[in-house]
Amino acid sequence: MRPVVRGDCPQDQAGQELRFAAYSHARRELIARLGEYCSYCEMHLDASLAVEHVKPKQPPGSDKVLDERALDWRNFLLACTNCNSVKGNQDLDLDTCLWPDRDNTFRALAYAEGGLVSSRSGSQQALADRLIALVGLDRMPDTAAASDRRWLNRREAWDMAVRAQGRLERSDSEDMRQQIVETAQANGFWSVWMTVFEDDADMLARLIAAFPGTCSECFDAGQSFSVVHRPGGLC
Repeated sequence: MRPVVRGDCPQDQAGQELRFAAYSHARRELIARLGEYCSYCEMHLDASLAVEHVKPKQPPGSDKVLDERALDWRNFLLACTNCNSVKGNQDLDLDTCLWPDRDNTFRALAYAEGGLVSSRSGSQQALADRLIALVGLDRMPDTAAASDRRWLNRREAWDMAVRAQGRLERSDSEDMRQQIVETAQANGFWSVWMTVFEDDADMLARLIAAFPGTCSECFDAGQSFSVVHRPGGLC
């Protein structure tokens, strides 16, 4: 899962923090910061990408929307319909789960052939498992007609990235590398592309730079962009 930086709340022309009349009004600013990608499954979307609340705006069992959550920039991410609906209004203690805007989630999750996602072994594995379960990241559709196509699309992205890697090995050029990055941007699933090209430091640098809002502090440029602990995060 791509670790992202939302940044400080946008400001108005007077230099004051924007006050959103409705949380949906933050969508444009979030897309400008994070790109048109689901913050959880990394699918590239446009019209159906929604503002998602890390802490639910209406906690379980409550009939009241909490404005301090509903309109708080620091509580916003972007989510696809599937990730948003699976997550629902689960109200977790933030420290019992990993989060893409706080932790190096790419360090905690493993992506593999076939579009599979799993947690990496280590001290934070239980938190990574909880993140996967929170949005159903490892779900597979029951039928070919099922509406949840996250796994199928991730598998297609994996196959596409492998083919691109093969073409690059046969004919390495600046144009080819740029074309691969543009294909990744249009397709989404950043973690898939990062995994397939994990032995190519130049491609890793390009992918980190090409996707808006990717947390560069999660990678050591001096060590071939190996993953590192995110400052202030749990991993």
